[in-house]
Amino acid sequence: MARTLFVAPGQRGALGSIGEALDAADDGATISLAPGEYSETVDLRDRSITITAAEPGTVTISSSSRDAPLLRATRCRLELHGLVLRATDEPGIEVRGGRAKITGCEVSTEQAAAISIVDGADVELSGTKVTGGRYGLVIEESDGVVDRCEFRDIADDGVILRLGTRATVRNSTLAGCGFRGIYLYQAGNSGVERCEISQTGDAGISVADQTSPTISECWIHDTQGVGISVGRGCGGVVDSCRVENTAPPGVLLADGARTEVREGEPDAATPHVGAAAATSGRQDLEQVEKLLAELDGMIGLAGVKHEVRGLIDELQVNEWRRSEGLSVGTVSNHLVFAGAPGTGKTTVARTYGELLRALGVLPNGKFREVSRRDLVGQYIGHTAEKAASAFDEARGGVLFIDEAYALSRSSAGSADFGQEAIDTLVKLMEDHRDEIAVIVAGYTGEMVEFLDANPGLASRFAKTIEFENYSPEQLVQISRHIAKGEDYVLDDDVDSALLEWFAHIERDENFGNAREARKLLERMRKSQSSRLRSLGHRPSRTDLRTLTLDDLLDAVRSEG
Repeated sequence: MARTLFVAPGQRGALGSIGEALDAADDGATISLAPGEYSETVDLRDRSITITAAEPGTVTISSSSRDAPLLRATRCRLELHGLVLRATDEPGIEVRGGRAKITGCEVSTEQAAAISIVDGADVELSGTKVTGGRYGLVIEESDGVVDRCEFRDIADDGVILRLGTRATVRNSTLAGCGFRGIYLYQAGNSGVERCEISQTGDAGISVADQTSPTISECWIHDTQGVGISVGRGCGGVVDSCRVENTAPPGVLLADGARTEVREGEPDAATPHVGAAAATSGRQDLEQVEKLLAELDGMIGLAGVKHEVRGLIDELQVNEWRRSEGLSVGTVSNHLVFAGAPGTGKTTVARTYGELLRALGVLPNGKFREVSRRDLVGQYIGHTAEKAASAFDEARGGVLFIDEAYALSRSSAGSADFGQEAIDTLVKLMEDHRDEIAVIVAGYTGEMVEFLDANPGLASRFAKTIEFENYSPEQLVQISRHIAKGEDYVLDDDVDSALLEWFAHIERDENFGNAREARKLLERMRKSQSSRLRSLGHRPSRTDLRTLTLDDLLDAVRSEG
């Protein structure tokens, strides 16, 4: 049975700090905090832990460092309940991969995003209040549900959903945001349901860059910009929303937007439009073309795009043959993605799942990312149960196993357990091959080793798709793309310096490709912050958006 550890500084028999409790806690433990204030920074990696207030709202955790998130969870299974988190220059909560459930909390910061969800995380945020910060909530390349939350007095955007994210924001309130209430950027089929958005410095909801959301039963009022703005190339539905006292027109569709606007007033009794439904074999060819266009819009990856298009073409032709009564051979939807980190494997896997859904091959585009720790147990018989559970959770969509080669390697005497996970997956992949797409990913050489771990494993996969490293020129493009997505611009003289940096950076096994570009931009933002705070006056909007050559040089020096 999981332990509960009680933290109460100065109380006999209790632990004195959160850090002490984390050092003593086993995976699955609950840490219960007595009322009071705790000045600590929490950094969790590969842990399964619950942190809860003994009495909700009576526990405040504040930053002990201005250089790190107040609470960072990397590849964890984390639950937070009833906490008040007060950060300064960094996020109050940062979730990198893994799964997190955050309920009944209050989160604030001064400079960064109050809550940051990145790197393939799966997060449920409910009953939580977010105040202050440059952004309220940022979800990037992750899945999430935001329910009954409140975002107030945010300096810039209240909520940002971007770059491969699939999330739903519902039953929530956003007020007093300096720029936009909710900004969706390359956020696929995300949704905004039954939300109230008011007093924003620009649009209440802004949709951009190939996003096709469902926006339903929302009340948007008293905004300086339009109520809802939809950019060129975007689709989706705006259904039964009320837009009042905003800049005209209430709903602005750019030329080339494909969004359907349905009239009606918000009604709590009306089922929300975005409810998931099985495809039952029906095809949405418009959605297929939209997803393929999104794939084509990715920087680089020419070989990957060609391979994915070939798979989709085969599936489409097979469906045509089937409709004409012609025979169709068995096709596996399982794939191997081989290549270095940061080359877009996770993003392409998500898109592939959505394509299979649109083609009617799979009932939904659900995406479940796991690693060795999610599949391998700690005792005999536990592994098969964990592997089967992860498989079942992904049924109807994509099971993405990152660094899959770790399953075939010895680890602290549990090598047989890793092999048990592989053997379990091999059987499940065959028994349910029409219900799921399993994608295994990792370095090219190690994936060859992985496929040799079971005699039937290699035959379960349709093919191996190689993801090449990005060229220096492509990394410059990616840097500009990331900067644009975060409302930054790079000075004209930055490109040549970036090109030189990426051309000379060491490309060993730790080289992260697009992650290197993102890390460099993060350091440039920190350098810009220091530069602007030393001006002695409030910077202009242009100053706040522009990253300069000096910022790059300072960021490079700090890395060295």
